[in-house]
Amino acid sequence: MYTIVVADDEEELRSAIIRKMDWNSIGFQVVGEASNGIEALEMVEKEEPDLLLTDIRMPFLSGIELARQVREIRPTTQIAFLSGYDDFSYAQQAIQYNVISYLLKPISMTDLTQKLLEIKDKLDHLFEEFHILSKVLNDSQSFVVPLLLDECGERDNLAREELLLEQAVACGLIQNSSTSYNYTVMAVRLRDHQGENRTDMELVHSIDIILKKYIKHYSFYTEGRVISLLIGTKPTFDKYLHIIVGEIMQSIERILGMYCDIGISRLVDKLGYCHEAYREAMNALSYSLSGRSNVHYISDEERADFDLSKVPDIILEIENLLRGGSKRELASYLDRMFYSFLNTKNYQIKMKIVLIQVFAAVCKTVYAVTDSDDRKEAWDDTIVDQMNFFEGTFQETKERFIDLCQKASELVSTGRKKSSEILCDQVLYIIEKEYANPEMSLVSVSNQINVSPNYLSALMKKQTGQSFVDLLTKKRIETAKELLLYTPMKIREITEKCGYNDQHYFSYCFKKFYGLSPNVLRQQNAVAGEIV
Repeated sequence: MYTIVVADDEEELRSAIIRKMDWNSIGFQVVGEASNGIEALEMVEKEEPDLLLTDIRMPFLSGIELARQVREIRPTTQIAFLSGYDDFSYAQQAIQYNVISYLLKPISMTDLTQKLLEIKDKLDHLFEEFHILSKVLNDSQSFVVPLLLDECGERDNLAREELLLEQAVACGLIQNSSTSYNYTVMAVRLRDHQGENRTDMELVHSIDIILKKYIKHYSFYTEGRVISLLIGTKPTFDKYLHIIVGEIMQSIERILGMYCDIGISRLVDKLGYCHEAYREAMNALSYSLSGRSNVHYISDEERADFDLSKVPDIILEIENLLRGGSKRELASYLDRMFYSFLNTKNYQIKMKIVLIQVFAAVCKTVYAVTDSDDRKEAWDDTIVDQMNFFEGTFQETKERFIDLCQKASELVSTGRKKSSEILCDQVLYIIEKEYANPEMSLVSVSNQINVSPNYLSALMKKQTGQSFVDLLTKKRIETAKELLLYTPMKIREITEKCGYNDQHYFSYCFKKFYGLSPNVLRQQNAVAGEIV
């Protein structure tokens, strides 16, 4: 059963569609209705429907702008426009925004039923295609897989970069070597509700269905994860990356009924850097916690520039546990690692080599997610003493080193929490100072503080219990009330002062927030003042 929200400013038509349609028989369930574009957007964010059936000409937010914003917050929601305006060129503007059908008014219930059945068939196809196993192998595989997985110490070698570009063109990965491409790596993992990894080859095709709508890419499966190399210009990544991530996560939850963890690397501007980007994506993925789906950008998690030497793959699990595991899990793994040394020749030498590299990785992670004030007493002031972990017996070395790593784990956890609080305070400060800017949005603020929109959206809800839009609206409307009650400013002036371009939309938002229109509130206050 697919879910649908019906939006139309003609109440009689909207009610007739909802009442007279036999929704169950055609495979839909109505989960909400809206009388204007803003209500429709709020309903999509709240109910997360599979389909939005909306008039293309809506109050406060046009159908085109509604479609654009729906794609920002719920990329998996498909849109069907219902309009009396036979203007295909207008509708074409929204084709890029998941518009699945365009219906013309007037339309009978019989015709609307038939159109909705056709839409259902399209949704069925989308859901079925998401499950199909892709077995297509091409020349790109032999190029991309070693590019990402095999480490090469010559990443800054100009001759090697030119050769890589030639090979990328030859295998069809990019069109030409003269375009200034950026690259990022995305790692995706599926979990069932018990936390077990359920990622398999089928997911490659499912993810490719989404990626091909937005960006050049190549995906492959390896060791319980799907890895995708994304290729595009910087503006392309700025516009689409957060939408891509959101659509993948929402599709996996809705269609496959599983949780999804996603790790995203930083952008790199050379193919020779793609192995490092792969490692960053894997590190970002390791921050995922149990429970619901997680999206982690390495730039959100590790904000410092410390570029310590890479640690070997043998300690990758330790890095993962340091970021996302519990202290007990970390201690248990380290305990097993120490006793594994005893089963090898010259174990003392091997142990020292590994512990030095683990120590470097621990330092890198601690410094990446904490600031100097947090570290000083708990880490910086004792780090020299902690480096004596080789002294004493094997058991003393093991206990001292495990204690060091557990302290680091506590710092990482605290540092991430504090970092989130700092970012939240930054956003609240920006809202406080710039609420009058009508162009302010989640995307513009995320760009301003250099984090992803996905991360910022989840962060604000977690830290404040409210969405970014709710916080911005609250500030604007509360300021408007102050201006209405204590200044002689005209409502049109207050509208502009509080970041609204449309006075009717401002009045609608104000009444929705306070239950009274701006005029009525001002009149009541004036009467109350006379009585006093």
